[in-house]
Amino acid sequence: MSRRLVSALLFFPRGGSAHVARALGNELPAHGWDVTIVSGSRHDLEGHGDARRFYRGLDVRPVDFDGALAAPDPLAPPAGAAPMHPSYEDRPGAPDRVFADLDEVAYERQVAAWASALAGAGAAEADALHLHHLTPLNAAAARVAPGVPVVGHLHGTELLMLEEIEAGPPAHWRHADAWAARMRAWARACERLIVLSPGQVARATRLLGVDPERCVLMPNGFEPGRLGRIDVDRAEHWRRHLVEHPWGWRPGRGPGSVRYSEQDIAPLTGGCPVVLSVGRFTAVKRTPLLIEAFAAARERFARRAALVLLGGHPGEWEGEHPIDAVQRLGARDVFLAGWHDHDTLPAFLSAADVLALASVREQFGAVLVEAMACALPPIAVDRFGPAEIVEDPRTGWLVEPDDVASLADALVAAVNDPADRARRGAAALETARERYSWPALAGRFADTLDEIISQRTLSPAR
Repeated sequence: MSRRLVSALLFFPRGGSAHVARALGNELPAHGWDVTIVSGSRHDLEGHGDARRFYRGLDVRPVDFDGALAAPDPLAPPAGAAPMHPSYEDRPGAPDRVFADLDEVAYERQVAAWASALAGAGAAEADALHLHHLTPLNAAAARVAPGVPVVGHLHGTELLMLEEIEAGPPAHWRHADAWAARMRAWARACERLIVLSPGQVARATRLLGVDPERCVLMPNGFEPGRLGRIDVDRAEHWRRHLVEHPWGWRPGRGPGSVRYSEQDIAPLTGGCPVVLSVGRFTAVKRTPLLIEAFAAARERFARRAALVLLGGHPGEWEGEHPIDAVQRLGARDVFLAGWHDHDTLPAFLSAADVLALASVREQFGAVLVEAMACALPPIAVDRFGPAEIVEDPRTGWLVEPDDVASLADALVAAVNDPADRARRGAAALETARERYSWPALAGRFADTLDEIISQRTLSPAR
């Protein structure tokens, strides 16, 4: 008989943790675990934040943020509405303020809302709980399902916030110490903590005070049934997404406010090498720096090439918006394609030749694995997760952080040597299949769940 897992995320689906939850939800039934997903949800982004849409086909229980987003303070909505989730990132003016700025009243409001959601999903009757990040969900679970074992899942952003608190938080992080203490307590209460890389084990041990023996190493992966290289008419693909149905956006304006003409995209329709960058427009991603490096590399390209920026959640950016960086630098052949459903990613990857990720503090870099699964060699920064995924010179290129010259050199090497690009891409595909396939990773996760249940059966008193 199947066991039951409740997998819960405080956030609406937009980042890597949502993809992990969906992949495990699809794969775990084959290993004897039925999954219910509890997730934040919103409906004001052309469906891109809708949990039912993102997790379609799975048993999902959305927590609707629409009422909160309509309130003057999304974190203090009217009675009956769930509050908007906070964030590990500090983005002034965003509806999801940083956790460390939330007082006790706001904290209790979060816990109460998520306790109700977990109770409604039957958390108390589940065999195990899978809680992503370290959030008020952990406190809510302790209230409504105190006897159910919890597997925590670190995705890295929580560790970054703790490191900022440790280094000395900004003055407006008035409740930073309280949140750091809560997160440490939540982590220690987990039966196991899933971590993405060996480096994260050391950081989690130091920042959270957890026993490294309770950390389970499991990287993010890709779903072979959803992701792989496909046949794409490149000219038609780029024409459709940049000219006919543009989705790029400018600050203060909606999707489609950045658009291109047939003449603008001539390099793309002419079959030029395409460098693709995928991700949100957050400061850590260093998208303006990538644009600067591409502009610096352009005169050294053996043939004309294009940089396409796929992503940027509508209305969300930190620092300089990419379109402003393009205009400031006078950068040519740089295109904003906007935010698209994850289901379209294989087509975008298949219409490109190289993936570039300039992020300096990427905790894992799932898009690197996804690109490798489509035989695209990645260019990434030699730090944190990417340094453990990309093997230079076998599967891609590693560059120094915040180094325009180093990144430009890698772009030139990737664009100018198609034979080497193909060799690295083939090795990248082989590595992705061997190490990062979700069916295999889900088996390891199921083994962890089964081990916890067995230990509980043998030793009921923890």
